[in-house]
Amino acid sequence: MSNFTIDDNPFSLERIRSTLIRLEDTIIFALIERAQFASNRCIYIPGALEFNGATGDKSFLEFFLWETEKVHARVRRYTSPDEYPFTSPLPDPILPPCKFKKFVQDDDININDQIMEIYTKSIVTGICEEFDDDNYGSSATKDIECLQALSRRIHYGKFVAESKFREQPEEYTRLAVNNDREAINELLTNHKVEKVLLERLRRKALVYGQTLDQAEEGANMHLRIPVNVVVELYERWVIPLTKVVEVEYLILRGQRAAAEKAVADKLAQKPNVK
Repeated sequence: MSNFTIDDNPFSLERIRSTLIRLEDTIIFALIERAQFASNRCIYIPGALEFNGATGDKSFLEFFLWETEKVHARVRRYTSPDEYPFTSPLPDPILPPCKFKKFVQDDDININDQIMEIYTKSIVTGICEEFDDDNYGSSATKDIECLQALSRRIHYGKFVAESKFREQPEEYTRLAVNNDREAINELLTNHKVEKVLLERLRRKALVYGQTLDQAEEGANMHLRIPVNVVVELYERWVIPLTKVVEVEYLILRGQRAAAEKAVADKLAQKPNVK
């Protein structure tokens, strides 16, 4: 988790970039941990017979995730500006609220449903062998770690979007008023940065995936997770979903800025009557 309470400037571009790079490590290691177990597809099926009706109409993963998020909510995890729950309803925190520095605008953008579907239907099949090894609890525990890390990384796009908006407020506001999502997506995209990111991920996946029992780095071909799976995860899912969050946030941000400016202009035109 990011520390938004003691850092003098937790939302600087340098700090945002540092957080995103750190999340790359978190996600890779979480995937490596999940890959040690079989796919165990039954934990993703609502009401699967293996659980004797204990999960109701939820899948085992959904049930376990809800119970986990209830505990996390009570220690105010989801009051942090970079945390988004997958489940509801959740209990109120038992701890007093933290005073976080304000940066992003209030919004209700949460695409965890999409993240869950992509993870269970596409990502697990790419990193796990397709059979059942009975390690349902262990698999779901690692699934939750992966899902929460992916959610934080993807929704962190709001911080990136806010930084970009502050650099070009007039342009983003104009596009938002016109509801031009395609143009906003093009404006915020930096293909060079994305290429560097994917190359960095490839190197990380190669190094982290090794057992490092070879004298020469990269010589061990017994990788704990395929390098191409990590790169494809970001290229096919993480980057596009982050852009979905960024575009939706910038639409909201720009339209809100335009409305505030209209009100300010109207007030400025009123005669000063004494």
